[in-house]
Amino acid sequence: MKRIRAVLVLLGLLLGAGGCGAGNRVPQETEPVYAQESTAGETQETDAGETQETDETQEASAPYTVDTRISDVMDDPVFGDYGRLIFPADDGYWSGDTLGELRLTWYNGIDPDKTVEIANYLREHAQAGETVFYDIYTEEEKAEDPDKEDTGLFFFKGEPGEKFAVCSAGSGFTYVGAMQDSFPHALELSKMEYNAFALIYRPGAQTACEDLARAISFIFEHAEELEVDTSCYSLWGGSAGGRMAAWLGSYGPAAFGGDELPRAGAVIMQYTGHSDYTQEDPPTFACVGESDGIADWRTMEQRIEALDALGIPTEFHHYPGLPHGFGLGTGTAAEGWVQEAVSFWEAQM
Repeated sequence: MKRIRAVLVLLGLLLGAGGCGAGNRVPQETEPVYAQESTAGETQETDAGETQETDETQEASAPYTVDTRISDVMDDPVFGDYGRLIFPADDGYWSGDTLGELRLTWYNGIDPDKTVEIANYLREHAQAGETVFYDIYTEEEKAEDPDKEDTGLFFFKGEPGEKFAVCSAGSGFTYVGAMQDSFPHALELSKMEYNAFALIYRPGAQTACEDLARAISFIFEHAEELEVDTSCYSLWGGSAGGRMAAWLGSYGPAAFGGDELPRAGAVIMQYTGHSDYTQEDPPTFACVGESDGIADWRTMEQRIEALDALGIPTEFHHYPGLPHGFGLGTGTAAEGWVQEAVSFWEAQM
């Protein structure tokens, strides 16, 4: 067991890699808060007795743009104390002063327009009084483990009563690259009327999987108020997030400290070297770039072939010229893969 744990620690330090386990259930690959209402801006009375918004109020109500400072988004009162989690909690992994300048470690091709769209989506829905962020741990649990302060679920609401997906970003289990690897996916899924959650989790393979298990349990527990259908839910992830989705799909939430719940109806994976699987794995869709220097596309292909040989529904795509972390793949050979993945998920329903 000591050797297994040592291997897990080592894997958690590798980019896009990491093993997860909980209790006595160890994957075989390693050998066995709510949105707060925005404050009303001040008004001033004119000589004619009319009121008008001050410049400060007008500026506060204006949409974000590529020139909006990231710090202004994080500190926007509409987000309460969770605005900081829209961007990586560890500021050593991102750079840029404005939304248009945002850069994330290990990621290429970040679309400034999509970054702005996501930030405005969250702000507009929060201003409308909708909950866009949920804590998954209690105040007592966070007091006992302060690292849990940097966790939660951003909610991109689709059609009430529709099925849900949980999207987990990658970044080598060192930080959460949500603005490239989970927020865009969740937003697109919500446009297709599915309810999508983007998980902000703790660094480390073990804790990341525990947080995903807790998130799934939270959604099931609060399904009525969230207005989601819990049958045939899907787990999405890229790089390290792909490993998280795969392991929770293989072993279920209870194996990582969550509730005894059904496994996912489909797992959607991007660019990861994950090779562990079981005979009971969910249907799996996977895609990767052929020029990925971190996750060899052939490793993903071999895993998909192994699942296929077991009679598990699969679909696999590898795209010429694409590197690691292409996200939605807009304007690349991978463009449209999200729609294909949704069709695959729907085929399992």
